[in-house]
Amino acid sequence: MILTGPEIRAQMGTNIVIEPYDPALLNPNSYNLRLHDELLVYSQHQLDMKKPNPTEKLQIPAEGLEIQPGKLYLGRTIEYTETHHYVPMLEGRSSIGRLGMFVHVTAGFGDVGFKGYWTLEISVIQPVRIYAGVGICQIFYHTLQGAIKEYDSGKYQNNAGIQASLLYKDFRDS
Repeated sequence: MILTGPEIRAQMGTNIVIEPYDPALLNPNSYNLRLHDELLVYSQHQLDMKKPNPTEKLQIPAEGLEIQPGKLYLGRTIEYTETHHYVPMLEGRSSIGRLGMFVHVTAGFGDVGFKGYWTLEISVIQPVRIYAGVGICQIFYHTLQGAIKEYDSGKYQNNAGIQASLLYKDFRDS
């Protein structure tokens, strides 16, 4: 089952943390998360799964930033979230999708116990001008059945900002 907006509000401060929280961003069964003003792009065309890939930081100015097809932009939410006893899920807002903009390529599924900012994998079908602070995606929460073991990976837990892929760490552990 998915939590309703009123239940999300009721769980705030205990099983759900969203900081900063704005009641105007609460929907009937989700909460809108906003785009931060920084992006990362990979600085090399060819990426290697077994190595850290270098990135460059972009700032979204007040007049917006035109992003281009064929390029992956890593962004993050303004909001820090924590989720206990529920599975957080992330989806792009329909208004964003109708511009041909994808907010996550594959990483919309969160883990119970995740704490941090959501890294967004942004791509577009045609050029789109984006703006910091826009409600870009929505978080919603699924209930769980069975014993709960919270996420405790050192890779992405308690992040402080945009995170490029850390897949290379999986190769070191094998």
